[in-house]
Amino acid sequence: MTNSSLILSLLLSMCAFIACKTQEPVSVSTYPIPPITQVSSPPSATGAMNPNANLSQRPKNIILLIGDGMGMTQITLGMLANGDKSALESYPVVGIHKPRSYDDLITDSAAAATAFATGKRTYNGAIGVDADTIPVPTILELCESQGMPTGLVATSTIVHATPASFASHNPYRKNYEAIAADFMDANVDVLIGGGKKYFERRTTDASNLLDTLRSLDYYVSDFRDDIDDLPTETLQNIAYFTADTDPLKADMGRDYLLPATKYTLDYLDHKSGQEGFFAMIEGSQIDWGGHANDDQYVITEYLDYDPVIAYAYEWAKADGETLVIVTADHETGGLAIQPDSTMDSLVTAFTSTYHTATMIPVFAFGPGSELFAGIYDNTAIFDKMVDLLELHDQSKQPD
Repeated sequence: MTNSSLILSLLLSMCAFIACKTQEPVSVSTYPIPPITQVSSPPSATGAMNPNANLSQRPKNIILLIGDGMGMTQITLGMLANGDKSALESYPVVGIHKPRSYDDLITDSAAAATAFATGKRTYNGAIGVDADTIPVPTILELCESQGMPTGLVATSTIVHATPASFASHNPYRKNYEAIAADFMDANVDVLIGGGKKYFERRTTDASNLLDTLRSLDYYVSDFRDDIDDLPTETLQNIAYFTADTDPLKADMGRDYLLPATKYTLDYLDHKSGQEGFFAMIEGSQIDWGGHANDDQYVITEYLDYDPVIAYAYEWAKADGETLVIVTADHETGGLAIQPDSTMDSLVTAFTSTYHTATMIPVFAFGPGSELFAGIYDNTAIFDKMVDLLELHDQSKQPD
C-alpha cells in the first residue's frame, strides 16, 4: 500500500464509524468556548510558499475540483457504495484545510469559495468581497489578466455561490441577477451551468444578458442542444446553460458533468497555447443531498462526480503540466455511517441540515502537488495556486 493510500484509508476510517444508532435521537452537548477572534495563522497554515522551496516543476494549468459539501464521510459513503473504490485513491498527495469563515466556525459556500478564490476570509453570504464588502481580485481574474483562459462548470446555476465567487463581487450570494451582470465583465472563456433565467428573463431590469454575451463574442447555447455539439477549435468564448433554473438531480437524468469537463479541458487547452489555463469544476449537489439529509442523494451525486475526478487525473497525467486539486468547501449534514452497516447495507445518520465545522480533505496530483500536504487554512489554497502560477505580484494590486 502506498503512503497516500494509507493516509486516505486512515482518514476514511476515522470518519466512517462515528455517532449513535440510526433513528435514535442525536445527543448534542454544548461547551463554552472563547469567541472567535481574528488572529494571524501560524506560518505553516497560511499557505505562503517558501521562496527556497525546491519544486521539481511548476504547473502550467490548474484544475480545481470542488465537491460542495463533500466531507470525509460523504467520500466514504460514495466509495463504499461504489464497491469500496474511488478515483481519489489515485491522488498521491493528501492534506487537510480548515474551513471556517471570517467570524463563524461554520462557513457557507459563498465565504468558503471566496476564500479559495481570493485568499481572504469573509462573512457568510459574501461573493468575492472581504469582510468590509470591498471587492478582492480572484484567481480567475488574475489568470485572465495574464492572458490565461478560464472556465467555470457547475451542476448548480452558474450564478450559485461557488462559481459566482470566482467571477463576481457582491455583498450577498442570492443577488443572482446582479451576479449574472458581473459575468459580462469577467470574460470567463467557458461557462457551463444552470440559471439561464437570470440572464434572459430578469426581474430587476429589462436587459437580456444573453444578447450581451453574444455582443461580447460568446457562443451561447443551452440544454436544447447537445453539449457534444459545442464548437471545439474556436476562439469564441462559450456559455452553455444546462437548465433554466437549477439543474436536475443526477438520479433524475442529469448527465452533463463529465462531458462538460472533457469539453472544457480540451477547449481551454486548445485556446491557451503556452499561457496555460485555470478551470474550476464543481459537483454542486452533493451539498444539497446533505441539506436534505438524504443519503441516496449524496451517493448519486458523489458517483456523478467521481468520474470527473478520475478524468481530471488521467488528463493531467497525460498532459504532464497540469496540477489537479480536489477538495470541498465544507461538510454538510453532519453525516455518519452507523453501526450495523455492511457493504450491502449502509446505515447512516445526520446531525444537522446545515454545514459543520469539520476539517476538509484536499487531494492533489501534478506539478506542485507536494505543497498541498499538511494542515492549513482554506485561504492557503488560493495562496498556493497563486504562488505556483507566479501570480502573487498581481494579487497584491488593488481591484
